[in-house]
Amino acid sequence: MYQIDVMSRTPVYEQIIRQTEEFILKGVLKPGDRMPSVRTLSVELSVNPNTIQKAIAELDRRTLIKSVPGKGSFISDNALELMHIAKEDELQDIKTQLISLKMAGITKEDVISCVDEVFGDSSSNNMTGGQSND
Repeated sequence: MYQIDVMSRTPVYEQIIRQTEEFILKGVLKPGDRMPSVRTLSVELSVNPNTIQKAIAELDRRTLIKSVPGKGSFISDNALELMHIAKEDELQDIKTQLISLKMAGITKEDVISCVDEVFGDSSSNNMTGGQSND
């Protein structure tokens, strides 16, 4: 399930956090699901248990999981809702980046093309007719 890129500049604990968030958003991990144990993940990923524990502690701090002493860690009942709220905050970051792109001369069509590529929608590429709609 989890995969660590040892060549990445992203710390291992952050890779685990990001993948857990992705699994929650995709429905791979659902509320109440038990997280793999620190020992299991440590062996499976060949990662120091302290690194795994750091990721678990951060997920717990973000309330995406809840740790039950002696039982393990479980996906929170409101984890998906919390992820949606966090992603809405990221949308504000995108708006800031769009302002910067616009000031740098990137066209609306270029941005729309990029969005269409990510969302897999090519129909709106034909709607702009190549004209700038700044």
